[in-house]
Amino acid sequence: MAAWPSSPFSRLLYNWGLTEKTRVFKYYDLLASVFIVVLVISNLLGQKICAFGPFRVSGAQLLFPITYIFGDIFTEVYGYGGSRRIIWIGFLANAVMAGLGNLIVALPAAPEWKNQEAFAIVFHQVPRLVIASLVAYWCGEFANSYVLAKMKLLTKGRYLWTRTVGSTVVGQAFDTVILVLIAFTGEVTGPGIWRLILSAYLFKVVYEVIATPVTYAIVGFLKRSEGVDTFDYNTRFTPFATEV
Repeated sequence: MAAWPSSPFSRLLYNWGLTEKTRVFKYYDLLASVFIVVLVISNLLGQKICAFGPFRVSGAQLLFPITYIFGDIFTEVYGYGGSRRIIWIGFLANAVMAGLGNLIVALPAAPEWKNQEAFAIVFHQVPRLVIASLVAYWCGEFANSYVLAKMKLLTKGRYLWTRTVGSTVVGQAFDTVILVLIAFTGEVTGPGIWRLILSAYLFKVVYEVIATPVTYAIVGFLKRSEGVDTFDYNTRFTPFATEV
């Protein structure tokens, strides 16, 4: 029998809101940690615009789709409940990072320290962009997890690629549309907004399709190692449930 986690963080991660002890998995903590790190870093790197020939993408566009791959893995292996817990933890981590970043930027800099402007460029986030990012992440990740869990029931666990791609098509649509509309309405013209949405959305979906073999390999490894393949037959599909 697996040992019951002793640390408060482990209990929170595994049993947030549950009324009885549940199984402890070998790789959930590791995956959760990597997910949160990638999520937070993608927001910090979002201001860098990278050039690939005629194409321009932000640092966030290169990293953020990885969180959807993680979302697929969490839902496919650990179920909607396991994914729901990590989505909320990621949401809180993003909010704390944004709040503390703005707070530290606002504190008076020492006269001998000459890097305040560069520091502010990296860590200062406009409140409108913070709200856009948090709302888009929350809606997109939960839509992605819900669609994948439901499709797994419909396909009886077969055709994983249909679930990873299908859930991304829906989740990234929510994420991209909400993010761009909240962040750029009034700043960019109507046609410009829809060009932003379309280009970002297509990039993210193609990213997911290309990453499908990697997703297959990780999911297969985790199912064998953890000895679990969750089907959400009796799951309450709400982001606000306090039990599976």
